[in-house]
Amino acid sequence: MLDYIWLDDKTPILNQLPNNFKSAAILPHPFVQMPLGWEQTKRKNPYQHIYPSDEEILKLGIPIKWDKMIHNCGLTTHKELAIALKTSICALREKYSREDLANKLNSTFKPDLYYPTEDSTSVFLISDILKILGSKGANHLYYSAPIFDDSGILKINNSTSLEICDLSPNELILTDENMDFAFMSVYDSFITLFLAKSENMNHIVQLMNLEAIICDDKTYINWYLY
Repeated sequence: MLDYIWLDDKTPILNQLPNNFKSAAILPHPFVQMPLGWEQTKRKNPYQHIYPSDEEILKLGIPIKWDKMIHNCGLTTHKELAIALKTSICALREKYSREDLANKLNSTFKPDLYYPTEDSTSVFLISDILKILGSKGANHLYYSAPIFDDSGILKINNSTSLEICDLSPNELILTDENMDFAFMSVYDSFITLFLAKSENMNHIVQLMNLEAIICDDKTYINWYLY
């Protein structure tokens, strides 16, 4: 079992991984498009904060990749979009925040379009994560949720996306029993970190059609600042 990895922002990600992992990728969480009029059916007053549950997202939601949002709101890079998101939730120090980017992003928002999940892995990604964890013959996954001091083992084929999401609302790491792969959510980040024992991360990402930023030896956990 692998404990959650607390990454610092002073050292490249690849230099902080356990020895068996050789490559890493940042998986941006998709934005959530719900059916037209969905929010109106939920709203009870003008000030109510509404965000769909994981179950509602799986049943009715459509994932919107960062590439499409970048195009739609006139931004240019994944880094700009990450800064816009983190500025909007006040997750950056003042010297790094960019209200201009946040305004560009938010000006394109319409009812029934929602931010990605910021703390926990998007429910949209879990199905692919389970496929990858079992792709080399593993039957079980290990999980560690450090905030709740909780850990355990689950059968991969018997686990559902909702069950995995229910393990933790914030930091969580999932690994297969052979330690070939790991997936780790990062608080206030809108991303999940994907780790692999092999060095062919590009092949895995392309095979699964995942939107990803491949980490090199200069990629930090605060990758959007570099």
